[in-house]
Amino acid sequence: MSAQKILPSIPRSSRSVHRAAMPYEPVCAVFRRYLHGQKLKFTPERAVILDSVLRREGLFEPEQIISALQQSGHRASRATLYRTLAHLQDAGILRQVFFDNKQAYYEVITAGRQNDYLICVETGRVVEFNSEKLRALRDEVCKAHGFEPLSHQFHIFGVSGEAGKKRPK
Repeated sequence: MSAQKILPSIPRSSRSVHRAAMPYEPVCAVFRRYLHGQKLKFTPERAVILDSVLRREGLFEPEQIISALQQSGHRASRATLYRTLAHLQDAGILRQVFFDNKQAYYEVITAGRQNDYLICVETGRVVEFNSEKLRALRDEVCKAHGFEPLSHQFHIFGVSGEAGKKRPK
């Protein structure tokens, strides 16, 4: 991803800086409105977590966000991270994707983009894919039953090639 910042650096002083609107601001505005409605503040910790989340492409684990924050010199506790992830879900910015009881993954919800997953039950490896044929089938099934599709999630559980090679025969 480019080095361009998604959210500007959090100013260390109380002076506000006037700047041009950036493409991320609608997401930031959605989150700010959600927080305002919950009577919560848009804190610097929430801002850097939002920034780190918006930099992610595809699935991510909370530990990846903690690592990214540490590498960039920011601090946020795990409790703050998990609470913020929950708020981002409630605001409609993220969704949590469970594959088993051991690990939860998250992904940023982007308009019109549906990701589907291959999950290796032995290694835990996850492969994201997009399929026009699958979307066409979804639309066909919905139409046959009088539904309008809003979104979908398709998971295929199996054994990856790497895990299959390690299995005793």
